[in-house]
Amino acid sequence: MDTIDKIQHIKKEQIQFLHFPHQEVLNNKKKKKDRYRKLRRALSLGNLEHVKVKILFADDEGAKEVETTVWGITEKSVILKQSTVIPLERIIAIQ
Repeated sequence: MDTIDKIQHIKKEQIQFLHFPHQEVLNNKKKKKDRYRKLRRALSLGNLEHVKVKILFADDEGAKEVETTVWGITEKSVILKQSTVIPLERIIAIQ
């Protein structure tokens, strides 16, 4: 997924109703490492200073963006407040 046509801004509460395919959205190791590094930073900022970040991700309908606090990271997903989960492989960027 190299091109992003239209990004839909959504609220964190809407994520639980989305459907996520199992395909990886990033196409190389460097981008995946960078994504993980940025997520670790977002986790630190969220837990220590309650700073929100913008997460760009893709569900089965296209690109979405949510502004939220990262509460946890597992091997396969990112955990947001209220146990909301985004699969790691569907995250395109963190700002």
